Amino acid sequence: MNRRFLMQAAALASALPFSWLASAQTASAKPHKIIIQVSDNDPAKWNLALNNARNLQEDVGADKVDIEIVAYGPGIGMLKADATTANRVGDALKGHVRIVACENTMRGQKLSRDDMHAGISYVPAGVTEIMKRQGEGWAYLRP
Repeated sequence: MNRRFLMQAAALASALPFSWLASAQTASAKPHKIIIQVSDNDPAKWNLALNNARNLQEDVGADKVDIEIVAYGPGIGMLKADATTANRVGDALKGHVRIVACENTMRGQKLSRDDMHAGISYVPAGVTEIMKRQGEGWAYLRP
């Protein structure tokens, strides 16, 4: 009995470094992660969110931060292709900021992907995306 226990303990101990290595490899190389909510149909709020994203990248380094902006509710209008913020959204996308639109809101407002800014991503529900990211340890910001 003791010998079996010792063999199992030795096998477990030898496997631990490899399980740690595997989990370390799957973790993001970026130590900072932030999700930004925009749910207001207000260009000033969008510009503030985009400024926050840019300032974060400049302060901590773009290669050290994952930034995702989630738009839902009235804020979805700022992601339309003809929105006043379209150029700034395009610049943020080029700067590796992930910008996502809520498909629930799009359905409610009868918007299709053809109506939206090219290059954005989509999630089934914006609030669910925020909840999931917070559960993964992402910081939350609502300008």
